[in-house]
Amino acid sequence: MAIKAYNPTTPGRRGMTSQDFGAITTNKPLRSLIVAKRRGNGRNNQGRITTRHQGGGARKFYRLVNFNLPAGTVATVEHIEYDPNRSARIARIKDQNEQYHYILASTTMRQGMTVSVGEDIAVEAGNRMPLKAIPVGSVIHAIEMQPGRGAQMVRSAGNSAQLMAKENGYAQVRLPSGEVRLINLECTASLGVVGNEQHQNIKIGKAGRSRHLGKRPSVRGVVMNAVDHPHGGGDGGRHRMAKAPRTPWGQKTLGFKTRRRKNTSQFIVRSRHAAKRK
Repeated sequence: MAIKAYNPTTPGRRGMTSQDFGAITTNKPLRSLIVAKRRGNGRNNQGRITTRHQGGGARKFYRLVNFNLPAGTVATVEHIEYDPNRSARIARIKDQNEQYHYILASTTMRQGMTVSVGEDIAVEAGNRMPLKAIPVGSVIHAIEMQPGRGAQMVRSAGNSAQLMAKENGYAQVRLPSGEVRLINLECTASLGVVGNEQHQNIKIGKAGRSRHLGKRPSVRGVVMNAVDHPHGGGDGGRHRMAKAPRTPWGQKTLGFKTRRRKNTSQFIVRSRHAAKRK
């Protein structure tokens, strides 16, 4: 996928880039695989804002992506589609029972390709297999964390993981973060790299485009008054902060550990922070 650049006809257009939609084969999603998506504007069930700087944006329909195709599925790729709810492209496939599904599209996925799910199938990009059947060193994505639960890891555009080793019923998988993690060999994964790999290089260019994405403006704490933010106050000069950065409610930000589920730490072979400590 290439990046589309614009002529600097306006200040907002200068430096702006967007995705190249040349790989997309249709602009009409399958009606039976979409549902209306209610925008929450970052609020909880009590109407209170729990995630700031969210709201507005273009209206979207949610695509029902199948992350848990059953073994024995043999399907043909009919279309590559745009999904407004994720960075990756999705593929519309039709299986041997004439049923339609949406799956994540890999970089090599094209119209007319055959996608298979199972253990005794060809080791080709786009196919989905248990980790025990995938050769060591293979590049994979859409990885299960528990057998039968469906893909949960490595699903965003341009991402991939690598199968490093297999032993004692577990596979060692190196994730995009650099973390090496043990995953049950019965878990499934798709071969190849997630498509739309140039997504990270897109330049928004103007504020209005962020509003279309549902992102509201953010005000820096250092320009607020002391009563409004821990970073606020001062005589108008730009001073280095004497304290560690904090949220508006005084919680530390940089270096503050937010990981809650510690019961899976036993499966981490190498932390994603290991390279940073050297």
